[in-house]
Amino acid sequence: MKILICEDEEIMLTALEFRLQRQGFEVLKAENGKEALEIIKAEQPDLIVADIMMPFVSGLELINFVRKDLASPLPIIVISALEHEETVLEAFKLGASDFITKPFKPNELILRIKKIFQEIELAQ
Repeated sequence: MKILICEDEEIMLTALEFRLQRQGFEVLKAENGKEALEIIKAEQPDLIVADIMMPFVSGLELINFVRKDLASPLPIIVISALEHEETVLEAFKLGASDFITKPFKPNELILRIKKIFQEIELAQ
């Protein structure tokens, strides 16, 4: 399974890449939203983990692109230091699959990713 991580904080990006690879996932990385859009088109990941606040294209714009432009049901987990209820609601309105607030433990993210993949498997 290919997971795209869209995160502009290099330390967080590297830590998540390491933890997800140890779980057997193939990891694609984007340091900004523009890069993420290019990777989504070229690589077709199985799941996206995206920060809301990213340079060039925000996480919300990324969700909108995947849902509207690509018309894709691709699971998207949004991560953010923002605790604003409106932002969380906007992410879900646009089609986010899940939301996790920074700081978080990598194991929590891994459990959420596995849960989404299990739900997809059961639905098939």
